[in-house]
Parts: sequence; structure tokens; C-alpha cells
Amino acid sequence: MNHKHLLGIKTLEAEEILTILDQAVQFKEIINRPIKKVPSLRDITIANLFFENSTRTKLSFELAQKRLSADVLNFSASNSSVKKGETLLDTVHNILSMKVDMVVIRHSSPGVPIFLSKHIDASIINAGDGTHEHPTQALLDAFSIREKFNSFKGLNVAIIGDIIHSRVALSNIFCLTKLGANVRLCGPPTLIPKGIEALGVSVSYDVKSTLEWANVANVLRIQMERADAPYFPSLNEYAKHFGINKEMLDTFGKDTVIMHPGPINRGVEISTDVADSDQSIILDQVENGVAVRMAVTFLLAQNRSAV
Repeated sequence: MNHKHLLGIKTLEAEEILTILDQAVQFKEIINRPIKKVPSLRDITIANLFFENSTRTKLSFELAQKRLSADVLNFSASNSSVKKGETLLDTVHNILSMKVDMVVIRHSSPGVPIFLSKHIDASIINAGDGTHEHPTQALLDAFSIREKFNSFKGLNVAIIGDIIHSRVALSNIFCLTKLGANVRLCGPPTLIPKGIEALGVSVSYDVKSTLEWANVANVLRIQMERADAPYFPSLNEYAKHFGINKEMLDTFGKDTVIMHPGPINRGVEISTDVADSDQSIILDQVENGVAVRMAVTFLLAQNRSAV
């Protein structure tokens, strides 16, 4: 990697993405051994700054860092001086004064990781910024797809659901198109940004034809917490027209791979019989997230030390 930070997939070249995925293969082997820890980053201190609630991403990053033997500081905005009016930059500078080498940040405002990268010396990893990007999620999704198909060239990948509010969708679009996959977005017209075809994707409003076309379906949840107005009549209405169930999948006579970044709204965007089926690799995504985040952290630390 030729970067000090991982701020998004948009700034990465395809070769850099593949370097991360290749490194993650090695780390996945390590975390499946009886002794899962390596001393690769024993001299590195990492601060996890989560200004937005998270379970999977936070735990995944923390476990990845500890598997690499890094020293880890965990910060939660709900229990911090941010509640007392302290600015973001002051909070970060106070943490950096403890000699932190790397910062993993999740924030509800788009652009915060980029802002920090211009004001502090530590390496920044974007763990999700508003509706902008979520690069490590896209990388673990790509890793999980490559485990199934080996190559992205000519692969049909559908991203279905709440596209307009999804940082996962945007990072996946950048990642998959750079790697040579065909990407189709599907959902209600109100949940798909106008003009998004300019990013090299196609758009459909018919979930059945999209699933029939797809080798892989990455299903996104409806992000009610980000919606400032109703985008469809009701969740029941959404489930009726865009929800995916096993009966529907079985009509196509093929094993479309089902993915989901979580958390799952069972019975809305995806049914339990699909989420828990043999076609689902949702739990594989969770496992792969640790290996991929180990790879990203390791490569950035190596690049930082080289500089």
C-alpha cells in the first residue's frame, strides 16, 4: 500500500485492494490456528474512537489489533468529554498525547476521517463516516466473494436495499468495479441516488430479475435512523416488494450467494430461512472481517514505519 491512511476505497488502486486481500489470506490462516496471536505490532498503540454505536465493527477491529499484539485504547463518545462540549480535534489531540500511532474512527458525519488526516500525524483508518464510506466492510465483502469465486472478472454482484443511506454500498461499488465485477443496484426508486449510474453500475427496481441475474446478492438493511422522511409506505410494504425469501430464491434454480453487512432486519429485507441457509455467507463475512482488518492495520503500520 502506498498510503498512510485508509480513508476510503475510492483512493485505492485495484492492485492495492488485492494486496490487502492477499495479506488477509495469511492472517486468516493464523487466526484459525490454536495460537491465534502474532507479535507483528507489539510496538504499535492504536486508539479506537467510536462516536457512533457499533458492535461488529468495533469488536472486529479490537480483536484484529489484539491478534497482532498491538496496545489498544477504546474510546466511546457516550462516556467522554465530548458530552461536555469538547471539540473532536481536542479529543483526538488529548488521545494522541498518550503516544498513539494509529486511530480507527467511526463517526456519523461524512468526512471526519479525512479532516483528521489533515490535522494529526497518526495513521487514520475509517471505520465508517456517515453515509460516505466504510472501506473495511467493502474489503471483507470482497474477500468473502473471492473465497467463493476466486475471480471478480465478469462476476454479477447485486447490491439490494437502502442504497441512498449506505456507506457500505458506496465502498462496495468502488471496490467491486475496480476489481472487474458487474454491479447492479436494486431497491425502491426513492432509495437509489439519482445519477449513480455514473459510477459504472446499473440500476433495477425489480428484485426478482436482479436475483436471477446475480451470482452474489449483498443485501442491505433499511436504515430508519438515517431517514429524515418516509421513503416507502411501510416496512411490510417494503418486505412485500423487495424482501428476499427462500421460496423466491429456489425458483431460479441456482445457488446465488447471499451476503449482509448486518445488523439484519429479519423479515424485512431478508427472511430467516435465507439468512440461515447454505447460500448465506453472512457468518463468513464476520470471520473474514477480523483477517481483513488485521491486514489493513498491519500494512498501514508497515508503511508508516518505512516512512
